[in-house]
Amino acid sequence: MKKVLIIGATSAIATETARLFAQEGASLFLAGRTKENLERLAKDLECRGATAVHTGIFSASDLASHDQLLEQAFHALGEIDAALIAHGDLPDQKACEHSWPMTEDSLEVNLLSPIAFLTWLANYFETRKTGNITVISSVAGDRGRQSNYVYGAAKGGLAIFLQGLRNRLAHHGVSVTTIKPGFVDTPMTANIPKGPLFASPETVGKRIHKAMTRGEAVVYTPFFWRFIMGIIMHIPEQIFKKMKL
Repeated sequence: MKKVLIIGATSAIATETARLFAQEGASLFLAGRTKENLERLAKDLECRGATAVHTGIFSASDLASHDQLLEQAFHALGEIDAALIAHGDLPDQKACEHSWPMTEDSLEVNLLSPIAFLTWLANYFETRKTGNITVISSVAGDRGRQSNYVYGAAKGGLAIFLQGLRNRLAHHGVSVTTIKPGFVDTPMTANIPKGPLFASPETVGKRIHKAMTRGEAVVYTPFFWRFIMGIIMHIPEQIFKKMKL
C-alpha cells in the first residue's frame, strides 16, 4: 500500500498506524481538525520515511464538505490504495440521556460522518476494483449497555453498514475491514480508570496496519475482546437487563 488516506489522523491510534505506513515509504494524506497538529504529525512521518505527506482540515459535523476533502486527497495522492477512517468521540452518556442535541452530535460524529466518507470511498474503490477501506468501530457496538448506549448505537450502526459494504465490494476486489477495539489508553478515555483490559495505542495501531495489509474482515483488538463480547452478547435478556454494565 503506497498511497494511504487517513481520516482522523491525529488520534493516538491513527498516528501509530500512520507511522508504520511511513516506515514502509508510503505517501500519506492526513485529515484532521487542527492545522498545527497535522503539521507536527506530517514532519514526524517524513522523518520516519514517508515518501510524501499531504494534509487537509475537516470538521466531522460538516457532512457536506466531506466529498471535497476526499477529492483533495485524491488529487494530492494521484490515487488511493487504502483508506482508514479513525475519527470519533466518546460522549457523556448521562448528559446525552437529558439532551437530544448532545445525542444528535454524537450520532453525527460517530455514525453519519463515517458513512458520508464511506459513500464516496465505496464508489471510488468499486470503480478502481482494488484496495482496502478500514474503519475503527468499537466493541461497544456489539450490545447496548446502559453505560454507553448512545455511543454503542452509533458504533453498532456503523458495523452493520460496514457488513453490507463489505458484501457489496467483495465482488469488485475491494476489502472492507472493521476494527473493534476494546479499552485503549488514549486522550478519549482519559477520564476512565485504567485496568488490565486497557491496550496501548501502539498495540492497536500495529494490529490495524496488519489488518489493512491483509484485507481482513472483522478484527477485535486486543484479540481477547472477541471472547469477552461473545459472552456478553449471549447473556439472556432477562438476566442482562438486571446487570449494570
